[in-house]
Amino acid sequence: MKENPYQYDREDLKQLLKRYQNLRSGLNNSFLDEESFEMIIDYFDDLEELAQALEAAELGIAQFPFSSALLIKKADLLIASRKYREALQILEKAELLDGTDINLYILKTDAYLAIDQQEKAVSILQEALQHFGGGERIELLFELSDVYDDYEEFDKIFDCLKLILEEDPNNEEALYKICFWTDFTGRNEESIRLHQKIIDEYPYNELAWFNLATAYQGLKLYEKAIDAYKYAVAIDEKFDYAYRNMGDAYIRLRKFKDAIESLEKVIELSRPEDVIYEAIAHCYDKLGNYGQARIYYRKASHLSTDDSKLFYKVACTYLNEHNWAGAIKYLETAMRIDPNQPEYNLAMGECKMQLGDYKGAIQYFSNVVRLRPKNMSSWEALVRCLYTAGFFAEALVQAQAAIKITNGKPLFIFYQSAVCFAMGKSKQGLLLLEKAMSKAPKLLRKMIGLNPSILQYQSVVDVIARYKKKKLL
Repeated sequence: MKENPYQYDREDLKQLLKRYQNLRSGLNNSFLDEESFEMIIDYFDDLEELAQALEAAELGIAQFPFSSALLIKKADLLIASRKYREALQILEKAELLDGTDINLYILKTDAYLAIDQQEKAVSILQEALQHFGGGERIELLFELSDVYDDYEEFDKIFDCLKLILEEDPNNEEALYKICFWTDFTGRNEESIRLHQKIIDEYPYNELAWFNLATAYQGLKLYEKAIDAYKYAVAIDEKFDYAYRNMGDAYIRLRKFKDAIESLEKVIELSRPEDVIYEAIAHCYDKLGNYGQARIYYRKASHLSTDDSKLFYKVACTYLNEHNWAGAIKYLETAMRIDPNQPEYNLAMGECKMQLGDYKGAIQYFSNVVRLRPKNMSSWEALVRCLYTAGFFAEALVQAQAAIKITNGKPLFIFYQSAVCFAMGKSKQGLLLLEKAMSKAPKLLRKMIGLNPSILQYQSVVDVIARYKKKKLL
């Protein structure tokens, strides 16, 4: 509670301190008024010399025993010295002399919170709210919201901020805070009603428009959110957070060109951030403009050099273009940072396989299986690679292991069938195909994708035709 309404120049202060030292030394004819004592206490308090500030307060109280202001300053110093119960005793005396000083209630609240009596602190503030209005009431409501924050009563924080805005709709601090707590508590409908009311009265309040937009966004009403953000930036064209959120809303609506426009405005108005570059890259990625996507993913990676995910995303743009060598370069960088990421190993295996390095591919796909043993796609990649490489015996072993670990997924029975046909074991392959078709006929396409020439077997065509006929019946 460092409030000093008394401003003195350097010479006045020097003279005041000299008079104080004379009084302290007991020299005759030395006198300071109450206001001067307050100035001296604040001077020592600002220098963080609590012992001297406390001594000045006690000397002042000795001369002015009925000064509530000096008692309150002493209590403030005692709280800073962690003498909470002693501070409360002093504040009780001050309240008897003058119960109209708001600092009395704020300091009582601080002391009770320090001794872990939250309910008492809340009670004091709620009582004080009955006696104060205007700016002082708003200050008490902020204090009460802080108490609720400390004790994680989050809905009550929202309630306090709502009361503040009902009294002072343009209070910036409350507008900033309620935006966060609306999202945190999920009270979007109430926030919409509150801010619509504020906007009706103050249509050029850009923060109210922004908060209205974020509440709509919280309800996934993205079109309405964008309209409100547009009002916010029309009022304040440098409102970078509005452009940022608008970009996110456009992405949710899959309007990637509009999102890029909004996010580029954020870069123009504020410091470059990796998340903004990454979001722009994501938009270009979705638009199929992989070259531009790479540029922005790289920009993001320059700002966040230890984020392996960004290098992986650059690699994915090359994967989409079937540029396997380009992808490998960035996957190697990603895996130097995080070698045990399944997605990176899976992508690296795919690149190696496409380039004909089957042994390298098998190594990476084996890593994926080790890292995600119950994941079907991990086993699928390994078996598919072994088949493509012509390692049929090992493909059969791994397909059987996959069936066991994935609780009998039919896909791997299809793959077993394909391997058997490739090994010339047509009879066994046909039996496995029958079994797989009885469980999941739609997965036949996976087997055909592995080896389209399997349709040259008349027995295979007959099995497929029989199941199609059953479906029609």
